[in-house]
Amino acid sequence: MTHSKHAAGGPAGSGAHLTVWTLGLMTAASIITSLRGLSLMAKEELTMFVYIGFSTFLFLIPAGLVAAELGGAFGDRAGGLYTWVAEAFGKPTGFIAMFLSWVQNIVWYPAGLSFASAAAAFAVGGPRLASNHVYVGLFIIIAFWLCTFAALVSNRFAAKVTKYGFLLGTVVPGVILLAGFLAWLLSHQQIGWNDATSQAVSFERNDHSHPRLFPYITGLSGLSFLAGILLNFAGVESQAVHAMELRNPRTGYPLVIAIAAALSFCIFTLGSLAIAGVLPYKEINIESGVFDAFERLSTTLLHASWPVRLLSLLICYGALGGVLAWIIGPSRGLLVTARDGMLPPFMQRTNRRGIQINILIIQGVVVTVIASLYLFMSNVSTVYFLISALAVSLYIIVYMIMYASAIRLRYTRPDLPRSFRIPGGMAGMWAVAGIGFLAVAFAFVLSFVPPAQLPVGSPGLYVALVAAGAIVFTGAPLVIERFKRPSWKRYAQAATPPRDT
Repeated sequence: MTHSKHAAGGPAGSGAHLTVWTLGLMTAASIITSLRGLSLMAKEELTMFVYIGFSTFLFLIPAGLVAAELGGAFGDRAGGLYTWVAEAFGKPTGFIAMFLSWVQNIVWYPAGLSFASAAAAFAVGGPRLASNHVYVGLFIIIAFWLCTFAALVSNRFAAKVTKYGFLLGTVVPGVILLAGFLAWLLSHQQIGWNDATSQAVSFERNDHSHPRLFPYITGLSGLSFLAGILLNFAGVESQAVHAMELRNPRTGYPLVIAIAAALSFCIFTLGSLAIAGVLPYKEINIESGVFDAFERLSTTLLHASWPVRLLSLLICYGALGGVLAWIIGPSRGLLVTARDGMLPPFMQRTNRRGIQINILIIQGVVVTVIASLYLFMSNVSTVYFLISALAVSLYIIVYMIMYASAIRLRYTRPDLPRSFRIPGGMAGMWAVAGIGFLAVAFAFVLSFVPPAQLPVGSPGLYVALVAAGAIVFTGAPLVIERFKRPSWKRYAQAATPPRDT
């Protein structure tokens, strides 16, 4: 008896399918998650185009092309990333990749939900709460468990919440932000990047400040924001576990990747530019920059504050939907590894709708522990960046393995049907996957460098925390693989395959 179709939450038996547009929006929601990344990029003023260019052409496009080829080749099989890597390097390596993909999300969830907490603070008219570390910590814990309960209902329900959360909470506010910036320009208001005095984003000429177009580099610390910005563009492969729920996975999944990549590039670039244009450099806060920009636009152009509350409420919904997209993605892939005997029986269990209940509960407990950092560290922005740096260091390892898998499969499985194939033969694959590999390897180094733009306290402690987290979480799947038992596989084979409705 096979579990492959059901293990991915496929539509077998129910006749239901995801459309290309729905899965494209789910994937875009996984990449963008919310508008939280706009403030981080806007903090770089016009030098953001260098970072966005690096992230798009050296990361997002290579990752999207590789994911499209692998997703199209294995679209009719469960597991997504796990299946891709297992076919190339064996199940143990596939398990490591899938485990790290799942763990980096656990590490990232508190950072993602901290943005939702800021949105909720502005929605209720208490923006100062966004910098209150106790409020942020408690909000993250409560909100994550609410998202977990939503994921336990069914994959279909979670997909709908994610889809409309992305449209209403990310796309709509993003369009309004861009429209507001255009109105700001037409009304001849002060442009934020023209008012910057920081040497990092501006320079003096003839007693006038001018925005920099290229980063001011005095060391790796000046580039360390690149690691955080790169994480904003990660996730193009995260929803591959749902590819088999398309009517025609081999041709539909590459279109999904194209939709997600195009939406991500447009929203990130235009939204970040709008914030940098509306807010002076010194007023751009990583956590609340989006809401501060809306507040400046609303009070200056409309002389009203109520639009900020409404938009903040929508953004909060969008942020929660983005987190939900990640909850139902990698954890579903981890269930496939569990059903392959890589994890103990208690992690193979599902509820009556086929949802990986024990996996979700375990990650909820871990997220609660990590979110508790906010309760003890008063600088919210520093905690946010520290957690993001740890998440990106883990995720980059996953991408290295994915790129290597794509190259290896061209040699070991040259006749594998691929609905989409990276053009240029082996040279094209080496160029695309090789460029992507080198880009993430460089970002991996930067993830261990404290940012010059933030007060991180002790640089040594910062590096130690990120390095320790990377070592512990990377070593965990190796330990599990080393001590796994044959009974785990026997239990999975004897289990009744679930059905998701």
